[in-house]
Amino acid sequence: MRILVLIKQVPLVWAMKLDPATKTLKREGIPSEVSAFDLRALAKAAELRRTHGGEVIALTMGPPQARKALEECLALGADAALHLCDPAFAGSDTLATARVLAAAIRRQPFDLILCGRHSVDAETGQVGPEIAEMLDLPQVTAARSLDVDGGRARIERETDQGHELVECPLPLLVSASEDLAPEPEASKEEREAARAKPIEVLGAADLGLEPAAIGTAGSPTWVQGLEEIATKRQGKVVAGESLEEAIDVLVADLLERGLFGNWSIDDAAPAPLDTSPVARTGAKDVWVYAEWFGGTLRPVTLELLTKARHLADRLGSEVGAFAAGPGGEKFARELAEGGADRVLLAGDTRLAHYDTELHATLLAAAIRVRGPGIVLLPSTAIGRDLAPRVAARLGLGLTGDCLDLELDAEGRLRQLKPAFGGSIVAPILSNTRPEMATVRPGLLPAAPPDPRRVAEIERLELPVEARSRVRLLASAVTAASATELDEAEIVIGAGMGLGGAENLAALRPLAEVLGAAVCTTRDAVDLGWMERQYQVGFTGRSIAPRLYLAIGIRGAAYHMSGVRRAGLIVAINRDAKAPVFKGADLGLVADYAQAVPILTRRLAEAKEGRS
Repeated sequence: MRILVLIKQVPLVWAMKLDPATKTLKREGIPSEVSAFDLRALAKAAELRRTHGGEVIALTMGPPQARKALEECLALGADAALHLCDPAFAGSDTLATARVLAAAIRRQPFDLILCGRHSVDAETGQVGPEIAEMLDLPQVTAARSLDVDGGRARIERETDQGHELVECPLPLLVSASEDLAPEPEASKEEREAARAKPIEVLGAADLGLEPAAIGTAGSPTWVQGLEEIATKRQGKVVAGESLEEAIDVLVADLLERGLFGNWSIDDAAPAPLDTSPVARTGAKDVWVYAEWFGGTLRPVTLELLTKARHLADRLGSEVGAFAAGPGGEKFARELAEGGADRVLLAGDTRLAHYDTELHATLLAAAIRVRGPGIVLLPSTAIGRDLAPRVAARLGLGLTGDCLDLELDAEGRLRQLKPAFGGSIVAPILSNTRPEMATVRPGLLPAAPPDPRRVAEIERLELPVEARSRVRLLASAVTAASATELDEAEIVIGAGMGLGGAENLAALRPLAEVLGAAVCTTRDAVDLGWMERQYQVGFTGRSIAPRLYLAIGIRGAAYHMSGVRRAGLIVAINRDAKAPVFKGADLGLVADYAQAVPILTRRLAEAKEGRS
């Protein structure tokens, strides 16, 4: 079995700084490492080789210093390494990068391609699916288990609500989630031995790539500039003569800020929307990919429709809602009231369950025929899987995981993307049409439904010959409430300070009083306290509640990056030196076991008093 592992060398995120004068990142002296998800993919590849025999080849594209990342992979068990290194590759976006990697992969036989679900610097998750499209391979993203037997693979993949078990023939491309394999470590002897192993180096000419297809010239998207997100927290620790008095001070502060009433904790009132018309050449219609679960539209769909309505009104164009799957008809009215002028329905029974290739075939064909100017998808498990496949098929630029969208003076879509743990925002533009973007759930407001709106219904047909190579064997919903984190106004974070999973029950009464959702940290998930879908942080999900209560959470930067956009952060920790207090607005130094019951009672009394 021959396994290719795609890896990327990334700078240490928390060491990156933005130069305020040049608006560029200071990279000098910043150490780098192999992206964490890629290391898990490599560990799985080594495990499969031990079971089935064969060879593991680590492959990267990058400058000369990326050789160190390949040496690390050789120390961790790769049999060979391939370095794609050429000044002509500089400036490549995800589509151009995928072209280079795909060209290198075509030169050799393989059974399986493994990569991380995304890199920890850009967090796009686009290169893997784009390579799969370019090589006409099936893909399975966010895999949490992988077994190979007789030329077929059985894979358990994460969804936003649980997991699915699928089967697929080899060859295929699989992206690794955090649970696919433990992150490996190399010994000193293994590292020294790796330095003596040869690393093959190939450039653009070796791969037969034309300059126009790679680097800046071959990249449909580019970064317009960098902006630092300045998150100001009060860092105030409440105090009193006793724990009860300190909690009374905390509760009074929360009530004053609008808890159980009208919130006033946002840093500033939102800026008024610019409704002035914008002239734009070419296609103008704005499409939204609609997603639903359990018979209900996901809130992110309505958030995107509101944004699409605003963009289309300024462009003087229509909003289209793309609904694929049986049962989509029942959402037509809700989509219209949410802002759609046209609802594109595809009710083919083959679309009953999400399938990458079938949905990509349908969406790409509709884009080709109808030519929208902008296509928006949610940055969900489905959106992150589907969007890059469609973008690669159509040769389009794609910006993933956006925080917001704007129009510039020329009518181009400015796609505001976070990077480096959310500390930097990069406005991105694209020179292809339609412009494509995925947008994080929970960050954009959804307008109230307008019952006066009526949408035209248009039927889409999935070609008879459309094929699917990934077969769904089983699905399980184990974390249905995890999607509530995307739109929850109040979230409680449960950390390792609770001591064990059995103590999560102590937070339930508080969550009930506040009507709060509950999340946790990576360490707690690794120990099995909660499902991975509830993990918030750099390698988990990002949330933007009005109020976040961090209970027993130490406050490592990797977790706090996931709550950077919270309106108010309150921390309860018995360690007065815990970093969480610097990242919080209000803090209470106390043992959660003593503080939470008192806080719950005080809040329940306050809530009853205001009812």
